Amino acid sequence: MSKNKFIANDFLLQGKYAMELYHEYASKMPIIDYHNHLPVQQILEDKTYDDITEVWIAGDHYKWRAMRALGVDEKYITGDASNREKFQKWAGTVPYTVRNPLYHWTHLELVRYFNFHELLSDKNADTVFQLTKEKLATGEYGCRGLLEMMNVEVLCTTEDPTDTLVYHQTLGQSDFGIKVGTAFRPDRAILIGNEDYNNYLDVLEETSGTQIGTYQDLCDALLDRLHYFKVNGCSISDHGLSYIPFEEAAPITIEAIFQKRRAGKMISPIEQEQFMTALLLFLGECYHEMGWVQQFHLGALRNNNRRMGKVLGPDTGWDSIGDFKQAATLSRFLSKLDENNTLSKTILYNLNPSDNEVLATMAGNFNDGTVKGKVQFGSGWWFLDQKDGIEKQLNTLSNMGMISTFIGMLTDSRSFLSFPRHEYFRRILCNLFGAEIQRGELPTDIKWIGKIIQDICYNNAKEYFNF
Repeated sequence: MSKNKFIANDFLLQGKYAMELYHEYASKMPIIDYHNHLPVQQILEDKTYDDITEVWIAGDHYKWRAMRALGVDEKYITGDASNREKFQKWAGTVPYTVRNPLYHWTHLELVRYFNFHELLSDKNADTVFQLTKEKLATGEYGCRGLLEMMNVEVLCTTEDPTDTLVYHQTLGQSDFGIKVGTAFRPDRAILIGNEDYNNYLDVLEETSGTQIGTYQDLCDALLDRLHYFKVNGCSISDHGLSYIPFEEAAPITIEAIFQKRRAGKMISPIEQEQFMTALLLFLGECYHEMGWVQQFHLGALRNNNRRMGKVLGPDTGWDSIGDFKQAATLSRFLSKLDENNTLSKTILYNLNPSDNEVLATMAGNFNDGTVKGKVQFGSGWWFLDQKDGIEKQLNTLSNMGMISTFIGMLTDSRSFLSFPRHEYFRRILCNLFGAEIQRGELPTDIKWIGKIIQDICYNNAKEYFNF
C-alpha cells in the first residue's frame, strides 16, 4: 500500500518561518466556525454513524461532482447502492482527484480523525471502510466527539426564520462545552419570485402567529422571528443571493407588488428587485437595531441542470459560479444603510473570483472607524475555499485592505468531518507570511507576525462576534 507522505508535519509549509508560525502560533488556536450548515439535532443527540459513507459522503456535493465527472453512475452517488459500494466508488475516484482540493481534504481528514496515513484508493477501500466503521461505533466518534477532536470552541449553524430552534434550546441547557449558535437566513421570504413563495408565507404565518395579508404583516412576522432568534442567542444573519439588488420604490408600490404576488400572479423582474430592495433595507435596519452581524454570500448560479434537478431536487450538486454584476447596487444598498446610520457589521463573500477586488474595495468604503474591521471581505467560499482561492482572497485583502483585521476561515459545511479545513487554511496562511519573511518582504519579527496570525485564526472572530 502507498504511504501517505505528503500529509506530514510540515504539509503545505515551505521554509522555517512558515513552519514556526504554524506550529508555534496557528495550530494551537481554538476554532470558531461562524458559518456552517451542521444539523443541530445530531449534535444534541450526539449521533453516531454506522459507517464512513453516512458521515463523509452523504450530502457532500464536492465528492458527488467529482464522481460524476469520472463517469460514476448516480446509483453509487445518491442512488440505492449500499454504503459500502458507494464508498468503494468514492475511494476509486480519489486517486483521480489529484490537484483538486478534494485530494488534500480527503487525506487530511483521514489522518486527523482516523489516524489513517495511507493514500486512499479502491485497493484499500475495504480496509478503510472497516477500520472507520469500528472507530465510528465508539462513543468518542459521536458528533460531539468529532467536534472536540478538532478543538472547536464555537460554531454557528444557519436556520430559516420558521425554525423552532428547539434543538438549539435544549443543547444550550446541556453541559456540552462547545457553544452552538445559529444565523437567521430569510432568503425564502426575500425571493418573491420563487414558485413556492406563497406556500412559504403560509408556513411563516403559522410559525409567527401573524396573518400575512400585507407587506407590513410580512415585516411584522419577520420581526417577530428576529426577536425569537435573538432570545435564543442568535446575533448573526446570513443571505445567499445572486446579487444585492437596489431599486427603490414608494411604499404603495411595494404593497401593490406584494398583493399581486400573494394573489398568485407573477411579477416582473423590476418588481422583484423593488420588493427585495425594500425588504433587505428593512432587515438591515433590524440587524443594526439588534446589534447583529449580517452576512451576504453573493454570486452562485444555482440548479443549472434542470433534467437532474427534476430527479434529485435542489442542492444536489448542480450549482456553479455566476457572472452577476455586483458593484453598483451593492454600493447603493450599503450606502443607504450607512446614510441612515443603520449599517451593522457586515461580511461580504463572493463566489466569482473576478469579484475579489470589487468586494475587497467595497468593504473599505464603509469601514468608518467605529468598529475594527466593521465591513469584512469574507473568506474564500464554496468553489474558492481551496489553496489557490484562499491565497487569492488573502492577497487581495492584503493589497486592498487590512489583513490584520480579518476574521478568518469557516467551513460552510454540512459534514462533521470538515473541520480540518481550518488547519488547511491556517497552513496556507502561515506559508504566505513565512515565504515573505524568507524573501525579506516582512521583518523577522516572529513574535509580532505570530500575533497577527493568531488574530486572523481566532482572536479577531472572537472579538468581532463578541463570542
